[in-house]
Amino acid sequence: MSKYKWLMVLLSLGVCLLAAACTSTKTSPEASAQYLTIQDDANRTVVLAKKPERIVALSASFLEPLGAVQANIVGRVSSKTGVPAFAEPIEEVGAFYQVNIEKVIALQPDLVIAFKGVNDKFVPILESNHIPVIVLQMKTYEDVKAKIKLFASLTGEVQKGDDLIKSMDDSVQGIKAKMPSEHKKVAILHSTAQNVTVELDGSIAGSIAKSLGFINVAATGQPLEKDPDATPYSLETLVEQDPDIIFVTSMGKMDEIKKSMSANVENNPAWSSLRAVKNKQLYFLPQKLFLLNPGVDYPNAVETMAKLVYPEVFKDAK
Repeated sequence: MSKYKWLMVLLSLGVCLLAAACTSTKTSPEASAQYLTIQDDANRTVVLAKKPERIVALSASFLEPLGAVQANIVGRVSSKTGVPAFAEPIEEVGAFYQVNIEKVIALQPDLVIAFKGVNDKFVPILESNHIPVIVLQMKTYEDVKAKIKLFASLTGEVQKGDDLIKSMDDSVQGIKAKMPSEHKKVAILHSTAQNVTVELDGSIAGSIAKSLGFINVAATGQPLEKDPDATPYSLETLVEQDPDIIFVTSMGKMDEIKKSMSANVENNPAWSSLRAVKNKQLYFLPQKLFLLNPGVDYPNAVETMAKLVYPEVFKDAK
């Protein structure tokens, strides 16, 4: 075989080897188009192709955790209890229960964060407009910490998220360390203009009460079909349980709620017979911390409940 033919064979072999090498290391478009894969609280798997730069938050509870890890929020819902100062200039897209989905879409977000049980109906609409959406819930303290970790992963500010969680944990542990070693029985009523329900351990106030060592007298109650964190209210049952403390969370104008509750105390002998009422241990919890999830302000919510029951222990607290 001539030198020319040998040269051609060697060149052909080299080309084949190069082609094979290129083929073996080639990354498929699907593999390269993944920034983060999320399993949300609706058991959906959501793949984000890139770091979100335009986020719309459909609950005010998400705002502070997002802000703490430097998320760029371009849209938010309004809130009767107010929003963080940094979020005030952000475009509003309606209220928590009245989201203007057209306005959300018009903002051209690359991620929408929806609240489970409230915004689920918007998922198909957003997906049909090629807008990624994750459905999350935030009620317990563990929920809050998990979401801070998730949001930190979204923005790439993992260390900021870890530092925030440690700071919160330190505060909560400090509060719990001051609690007397007794287990008071509590009932947590949720009052609106229409009705009264009793909150279970999965609610915001219920989870905080449990973390402080209080015993929720309604913990084994049958959950409502439309609200798995509450059970029906019965004054007869409450009298039987006779809690040491009654906490009241509310939706509506606090003055009207208090007026309604006061009327019950004055006019209903059964209500007045309750140990908590007789001992003046009926406490109205602030809506800002207990109506919506307090988010990064969770330690303040824990301390607020503890201080109402043990003011002498927490007298030096701000």
